[in-house]
Amino acid sequence: MIALTVLILLVIMLLASAIRVLKEYERGVIFRLGRLIGAKGPGLIILIPIIDKMVRVSLRTIVTDVPPQDIITKDNVSVQVNAVIYFRVMDPEKAVVQVENYLFATSQFAQTTLRSILGQAELDELLSNREKINQELQKIVDEHTDPWGIKVSNVEIKHVDLPQEMKRAMAKQAEAERERRAKIINADGEFQAATKLAEAAGIIGDFPMALQLRFLQTLTEVAAENNSTTLFPVPIDLFSPFIKGFVETKKDKKSK
Repeated sequence: MIALTVLILLVIMLLASAIRVLKEYERGVIFRLGRLIGAKGPGLIILIPIIDKMVRVSLRTIVTDVPPQDIITKDNVSVQVNAVIYFRVMDPEKAVVQVENYLFATSQFAQTTLRSILGQAELDELLSNREKINQELQKIVDEHTDPWGIKVSNVEIKHVDLPQEMKRAMAKQAEAERERRAKIINADGEFQAATKLAEAAGIIGDFPMALQLRFLQTLTEVAAENNSTTLFPVPIDLFSPFIKGFVETKKDKKSK
């Protein structure tokens, strides 16, 4: 009885070690006596005990955080940048055979590429043109991880940490830029106002009565207010002889 019990236990243990169940997103890379025989799954997988070894590989998209990297940009600014990388295993056999640990290898290569690419960019480009840098990072990492059966779908720069001195300098630059725009807008407004005044002066010069009408309109606007001031409009033509005589007298004095 004891021998039979031991035999039954051995059979159960062998069956337990021979049967594997893989989920829909998993694949099992099978090695028989150390030789690769292929990837199987999902579902029920039967292995030969002791002879077969299986390595589980997940086919789901993996999100890995790239730790903050100290980077010196092309214009010699020291910043800290971290990123996130999205990738998945497309070929389980290559992911197991071609690299020892594809998760660690992909993360390390992403860190190296991040330092290399951002070191070639200026600070303004890093802050304003992230989409282009992200695409360049994704392309380079994807090309180098392709022999491992890895597909990198996206690389995103998450945060750029600037020194306090650089933040103050950028704030001063932004303030100066706003002041420059304000002065340009003010000067443009003065130019437009002067242009309109010149046009108005030309019209009044051609039609002197326009000045009288403008004067009367001004009086109307003043009278609309609640005040006790009484205004008597005087035609400007009454002063024309005096003005003309004054100009002629001044010319005579200059000629003498």
